[in-house]
Amino acid sequence: MPPMRLEFWLPLILTLAAGALSAAAQDTPLTLKDAFKDDFRIGAAINQSQFEGGSPREAQIIQSQFNAISPENVLKWESVHPAPGQFNFQDADQYVAFGQKNHMFIVGHNLIWHNQTPAWVFEDADGNPISREALIARMRNHILTVVGRYKGKIGGWDVVNEALNEDGTLRNSPWRRIIGDDYLVLAYQFAHEADPSAQLYYNDYSLENLPKRQGAIALIKKLQSRGVRIDGIGLQEHDKMDWPSTNQVDETISAFARLGIKVMVTELDIDLLPAATRSNSADISMSVAANAELNPYASGLPDSLQQKLAQRYADLFSVFLAHRGQISRVTFWGVTDADSWLNNWPVPGRTSYPLLFDRDCNPKPAFAAVIHMASPMNSATRN
Repeated sequence: MPPMRLEFWLPLILTLAAGALSAAAQDTPLTLKDAFKDDFRIGAAINQSQFEGGSPREAQIIQSQFNAISPENVLKWESVHPAPGQFNFQDADQYVAFGQKNHMFIVGHNLIWHNQTPAWVFEDADGNPISREALIARMRNHILTVVGRYKGKIGGWDVVNEALNEDGTLRNSPWRRIIGDDYLVLAYQFAHEADPSAQLYYNDYSLENLPKRQGAIALIKKLQSRGVRIDGIGLQEHDKMDWPSTNQVDETISAFARLGIKVMVTELDIDLLPAATRSNSADISMSVAANAELNPYASGLPDSLQQKLAQRYADLFSVFLAHRGQISRVTFWGVTDADSWLNNWPVPGRTSYPLLFDRDCNPKPAFAAVIHMASPMNSATRN
């Protein structure tokens, strides 16, 4: 279906949304989680400062606006299991406690990834690659220990993260080189063993591109054929202003829903800065030298671009709402523009504007646009 346009009513919506955020303006402030309560969970990826008390204004946004949280880093292998036999759960425990205190759906991100995993995981004491059996044992110990600690607390896990190349083939990560393709099967089996009630996901970027999408579909079908428990697919949705198209998003959600699993938007943001590369990949290993041409809005974003960002978010949420029966969660990768990873990727030191709240924790026109998409006057998007 065609996206709904904002041009004529956006100024009015901005005024209404600003009033909705004020308790003085109405008894029940309008929030993202309330606006979409009949559609899907609305989440945010949060950092330590936000859940440990160092950023109280951002924490207030999280508590009021979202009903699901994902951790940016504290559950990745390098954080929680930095050395052999050494687990560090202090930060992860606080993350989980924050979610429990605020009655949120808590996501575990992530268990098996080729990045942010210490080299020792794949090596013996002399720095040589360990055997298949030894790496399987380390994987099982890690998963059973981490998932087991939060059994019944963390509701869903990104078990495997970014296992595919852009052409849809399996990435030749250390996991695959040492164990073989069945490292994926084993990871899900171990996660299910550790917490049979937890939901288990596969998470990746650029799945809107057909070759990679087809590779992910083949991977999930293979896991299903092996009797592996997999409950959902995470579409990261690190989007540009012109990619992916709404048709690509629509087709991608439909393709995965046909597999009988839930679809989640897990890392949503929109990069409106000049493209630093020709790639639409969200591979964190990419890096481009900084220059002024790639950072044109260091002193602020023009209103015309604020409106275009708002329209882009409205277009995307129009698609999400059309698939409200297949989508279980939409999570933003960050809370405010100030804490977005896009300020330092792929170009370090840029001033980026990809989220719904600005650097002063105020709602942007994009917030108003998203809230408006959930209003009764847009009920056509839910059919």
